[in-house]
Formats: sequence, C-alpha cells, structure tokens
Amino acid sequence: MRAPLEWLNRYCDPGLAAREVEERLTMTGTKVEAVHHHGVDALEHFVVGKVLEHGRHPDADRLSVCKVDVGGGYTAQIVCGAPNVAAGQTVAVARPGAVMPGGTKLGKAKLRGVESEGMILAEDELAIGTEHAGIMVLDDLLENGAQLDAGAPLQSVLPITTAVLELEITPNRPDCLGIYGVARELHAATGAPLNPPPWADDPGTPGPVQEAEVVVDCPDLNPRFTARVFEGVTIAPSPPWLKGRLMAAGQRPINNVVDITNYVMLEAGHPVHAFDLDRVAGRRLTVRRARDGEQVTTLDDQVRRLDSEMVVIEDDEGPTSIAGVMGGARSEVQQDTTRVLMEAANWVGPNIHRTSQVLGLRSEASGRFEKGLSPEQAMEAQALATKLMLELTGARLTPGTIDVGGPGPAAKTIRLRTQKVQDILGMAIAKPRQREILEALEFAVADAPDGLDVTVPHFRRNDVYREADVIEEVARIDGLDKLPTTLPKRRGAAGNLSLEQRLRRRAIDALVGRGLHEIVGWSFTDPGFADRLRLDPADHRRRFVALENPMSEQQSVMRTTLLGSLLDAARLNAAHGQSDLGLVEQGAVYEWRDDGPASAQQNGGNPRRGGLDHRLPHEHRALGALLAGRLHPPSWGTPEPPRAGFFAIKGMLEAVGAALRIELDVEPATEPFLHPGRTARILAGAANEPVGWIGELHPLVAREYDLADAAAAFEVDLDRLVTHADAVPAYRDLTSFPALRQDLAVAVSDDVPAAAVLRVVRRAGGDLLADARVFDVYRGAQVGEGRTSLALALQFRAPDRTLSDEDVAPLRDRIVEALRSELGGELRA
Repeated sequence: MRAPLEWLNRYCDPGLAAREVEERLTMTGTKVEAVHHHGVDALEHFVVGKVLEHGRHPDADRLSVCKVDVGGGYTAQIVCGAPNVAAGQTVAVARPGAVMPGGTKLGKAKLRGVESEGMILAEDELAIGTEHAGIMVLDDLLENGAQLDAGAPLQSVLPITTAVLELEITPNRPDCLGIYGVARELHAATGAPLNPPPWADDPGTPGPVQEAEVVVDCPDLNPRFTARVFEGVTIAPSPPWLKGRLMAAGQRPINNVVDITNYVMLEAGHPVHAFDLDRVAGRRLTVRRARDGEQVTTLDDQVRRLDSEMVVIEDDEGPTSIAGVMGGARSEVQQDTTRVLMEAANWVGPNIHRTSQVLGLRSEASGRFEKGLSPEQAMEAQALATKLMLELTGARLTPGTIDVGGPGPAAKTIRLRTQKVQDILGMAIAKPRQREILEALEFAVADAPDGLDVTVPHFRRNDVYREADVIEEVARIDGLDKLPTTLPKRRGAAGNLSLEQRLRRRAIDALVGRGLHEIVGWSFTDPGFADRLRLDPADHRRRFVALENPMSEQQSVMRTTLLGSLLDAARLNAAHGQSDLGLVEQGAVYEWRDDGPASAQQNGGNPRRGGLDHRLPHEHRALGALLAGRLHPPSWGTPEPPRAGFFAIKGMLEAVGAALRIELDVEPATEPFLHPGRTARILAGAANEPVGWIGELHPLVAREYDLADAAAAFEVDLDRLVTHADAVPAYRDLTSFPALRQDLAVAVSDDVPAAAVLRVVRRAGGDLLADARVFDVYRGAQVGEGRTSLALALQFRAPDRTLSDEDVAPLRDRIVEALRSELGGELRA
C-alpha cells in the first residue's frame, strides 16, 4: 500500500521527516518497504502567476506568447501551447530551476526563435492529475471571490510534492489498508495527536429509502449491506487536492464519483461501489449465490464465468456485479449519470479470496475484503462517501439508509493481567503505560483487580482475541528493542549440534573450501522439470508430491532432486554472463514411495487418500554439486584452463568422502539426464551401498538450461551417506620403515572399470599393500583393439621391518593371478 505523507499528516502529524516516520512505523510492526518521492522538486521555483498579456507566436500558429507576473515585480515571457490560456488568468508557473516529476530540470529556452522563461503548467506536469490538453486555471479553485497573489508558493495552493511510504501490510492487519488506520498506528508510535476520523460526522439519516430496494439471499456470505441514494449528481473532474492524493497513492483519477469511491477505499480502508441508479433495472439489487456457468461482464469489459460458490449482485435483468471483486459494466457511472446508489457492503473474506483466485481477477477491493473487514467499517465508509458526494458532486441525499444485516458481533473483553505481561515479555511495563498504549490504539480500557479489562475495537476483532495478543500490542508499541535478551527454559535440553548435523556441515564445508558456492533453492518446482531432465513422465508423475493449494503452476509440486534448482541457478548466472560456476546445495527432496504390497489402485489411484494405500510421502536430505564451464580463470600460465568434466566432479565427491572418512566407489550406470558413458552410480562403505549418482550433463539437458560449456554434477542421499561416516577417527602408529614401490602394467578389456582393477589388487595384496593407484592409461596397437593398459603404482610397507624384493614377490604374483582369473587381465612386460 502507498501512503502519501501529506495525506497521512492530515490526521496525525508528528513533525518528523519521512525517514523518521519510516523507522517509527517499522519498529512497531507496520513495515515500510521504501520511501518514494512523488511530484516536483525545487519548490521555490513553482509559483502562482498572473497572465497579463496573451498574443500569438510569430512563427507558430499553435503557440502563444504570454507576459506573466510571477511576483516580486518581475514579468516573465513564457511561450505556451495550451489552447485555453488567456489574459487575466491565475495560473501555475514553473520557473527556470524547477525540477519536473520526471527529474528534468527546467531552464530558459527558445521556442521557434522566441525566448521562454518557464512553463505555464497543466495538471499532469505537476503529477496531480492526467489532464494535459489545457493549463490549470487556478481561479476555478477559489471560492467567495478569493484571490491569489502573484509569486505565492504554489505548494500553498496545490499538493504538488509529497513523500510516499510504501507499506507492507500483513494479512492480519486490514485496518492498516486505509490512511486513517496507518495514522492511528503513527499516533500510537509517536504520541502525536490523532484527529477525529473523517466519518465522525455522518450527514446521513437512518430509515427506509423509497427510491431503491436491497434483498440479501445469502447473509452467511454478506453480513452487512448498506446503500444510500443521491440525486442531482453532476459528473465532473475532481478537485486538484483529491486528484493529487489519488495520484500519489497510485490511483488514476477518472471523474468525481469514481474518484470518491477510490478515495474512500484508500482513506477508510473499506471499498465502496457506485451504481448508476437509472441503469439498475427495477431499482432493486439482490445479493445471491451465482449459478454454475452464469456470466457477467465486469468493468474491464471481460466476460466472467461464475460458479455456485461465488456471490453476485443482480437487478431485475440479471447479474450486474461480482460481489467484493469488481462491478459490472451495465450499471457503471457514466457522464450522463444524475442519480447514484452508493453501496458499502461487507463480505466474508475466504469466499472473496476463492472467487478472486478462481477467476484470476484481483482488485484493490478483493485484496481488502479477503483479509476480513468488519461489518462496522461498511457504515464508516458509507458516512465518508456521503460527505464527499455532497461536497464534490452537488448531489442531494435522499432520506434514509438501506442497512441489511447487523452492525457486527458484540465486542470482546479480555483480561490483561499485569503479572502475565511481565512473565511473557521478561520485563515489567507499568500499568499506566499499558493503558496509554491500548487507548492510543482505540482499545477500550477499564481497571481490574489484577490488571486491565481490555475491549477490542471492531477493526481488530479478527486479530486480537486472547490475552497474548493484547500483550503483543503493548510490547510492540512500547518497543520490542527494549525487551531483555533471555534464554528459553531448557529443561535439560542440550544446545550442541547432533552428530548428523556436524557431519552434514563437514560435507558442505569440504566443498565450499574447494571454491564452490552454496545456494538455497526452492523446495517447490513445476511438473515440467521432469521433461527438461528427460525423466520418464509416467514414473515421475507417480512419484511427484503435488501441493493442494500451490501459489502458482511453476511451484505446484515438491522437487524430487536437487539437480533442478542447481540448474536453475546456473542458468540465471549464465544469463548474467557468469558461465564458469561451482555450486553446491544441501536440502530436502520429496517423493511418494511404496511402503508395502498395496498400491494406489486400492483407493482410486490417489496416494493421499486414506484406506489401504501403503504409499507414503518420503522426505530425505540430499547433497548436490554442479560444475560448469572452466574450473578456474585463465592466466598467463594456463590460457586454456581445464573444463568441468567427470573427473573434476569426481574430485569434489572424493573431497566429501575424505571429510567424512567414507570409502566411496563408483560403478558404471545410466541416468537419462547424464551423458551416456560418462555416468556412474556412487557406492558407499564396505557394503558398497548405492547412495547417489555422478556424471557429466547430457547435452540436451545442458542446452535446455542454456549451458553452452561442459557441465558435471553429483547428488547423494546425505542421510544415508552419513551413516557410513567414521565420526570418531582411529589412529595408527606411523612406521619408520620405508615403503617398497613396484610398478606393473596390466591390460584389461575396455569395459572393465579401473575401480574394479584396484579393488582386486587391494584384496589380493593383503595387509602389506599400503597403497595402489593408477598413474597411466594406454590404448593402442600394442595391447590390441578393445583393450586398455593400466599402469599401477604399488607400495608395500611392513610395520616392523624393511621389506625386500623376496618378501614382495609372492604378493605381486598373487595380484597378477587375481587380475587374470577375475578380470581377464594380462601382465605386460
């Protein structure tokens, strides 16, 4: 919500700058997101002028040359293009040095060879309206023969500048969706006087209305409906003060009646709607539930199809409005309107929210009604609208007020105990101070033996209904920053991280320490991400955990893998020119899993329905990493750095294994989103439990996410991985005896992984084999087609002596024999 400070200060003016008002409101819970400047600047250059002479421009038929008295005995020559300028007018003038709404600084200029010392202004050039065809004539604003002096500051006549507070109003505070509600908060936060509300003096009268009738068929959805009839209405532009406030608040002025409805909504916080009574068939309105398939044309000229859960307002010819959301085109106020029926009704919030969601139609009115306005606010808005209609349209109010429904439930009184305030807040607040705060917020307060009896005002009925809520009101206005820092009652609880939490952090730290950036992605995604990752649509749809009430289609299912959010982050970075990436994420993933022999077919295929279905939603924590592009920036030594690939990402995985002291291994596997032949399954621990996947990204997936360079990733089930961690390391004594190194080269089939070769070597080498690794790979004619030669470096070491060749020879022979018998390996000379 946008709250112009000039408008706000009309009801509560603490004499503070905009930034100070921002701080006071934010610290008491009414968050100010931003402070904007609306209108013009360099105000000393905006003055009242008197047009002394008016003549035609010598070289332009549509331009006039005016002599304008701008005060101080100075007459300025101004070239003007408005058709309505004339001698004798009082006008708004911007002199050289003035800063216009767009930020342009005005200077002297020559227009078709004639010097011009400023501008005679139209209302859009002051941001107080939209009219541009003609200049503003200030004589039209004055009454009773009053006059303006030439050179008078224009700011004293028109609202040409103001700071605008952009407020973030939480859903529980619809009372702050009106200027007066925000002024009430400012009054409580600063102690500045609060003027009476604008609806305090109601010129209307109770009783029946002869000219119109209202019937409410669904009082459960329409607790109150008020209406008044105005005759002799003149449709005309609104005065500049009203236009200026609407413009500053983000509303476009249209005409006086429509502007009054918007003004009342913004000031009182409760929407109202104006009907052209002569266009209401039968002069009768009926409020009822819509019929399935029923249609209505709304003010935006769109045909809306309704259902039976929605509410419509109809006349004798059919629906004319969607209740609480938008009026209809058939009965809208037009230029020839002379009779107006002004409606201020109250609607049930959840029903309005559903209607707005289903129709995809959100309005300023629905945004307020859906948060739950009180029935009493309807009559407040009606009183304010009545005053403005009489003041601005020349209308005559017919006797009586249509008021269907009650004023609302009885006010609730809550006992506020002094000791309870101290127990919850951790500090005492004096009883007189509690009373002062609550009365500033318009709670009624009476003394009680152990505290105060607090009666909740109607506009806070849905938010404050228990003692803790009243304590919160006292605390936030007195100052949450005053509350002491205390620890909650622990009752034996320990504050240390659990073992699993420490291991998870150790895994993340290992990757961040190697230059990867940790990200936090959304747990929600769209069903289409399965197609982008080339996953089987039928299988993935079965595994999706869908949301019953998603915020949008793009966030309608829970993610089943971290790869989607990693790739989304990579695409965003690549779009901003950062294609060399290293990303890591730790987070939850979700899917339906079978937990028994029963299937979803037993209850209609719906896994969320009760009964015999054994499919359960499963959540586990995963760890994923993605490398894309170059592994490090180019330099003079490495002008072409290595690129992301299988072995680069495998190095990151091994860093995790080393940090957790887990033996990790890989074996060939396939995943639809990974490159064929460059994909593996991750195995953990002595039992080689599968815990994840690793590989290079499939080119089609990389293209889908706009990653032109190489990319590789891995993902592991972190919950299962940490169960294999060696949380308490065991140390062995270091031996002072040297190792004996022997190299051998073995040729194996191309489909035998190097990891399998090393597993056989380590098992056959026994306890004396301290280390085995591959240091060279060769393919060529010397080993034959379809075979690969692996050069192995073996280190043998004994804890109690120096080994000789004779000690190692039997072990070497045993290794060679195991390679031959188990893998078909041949020793190369």
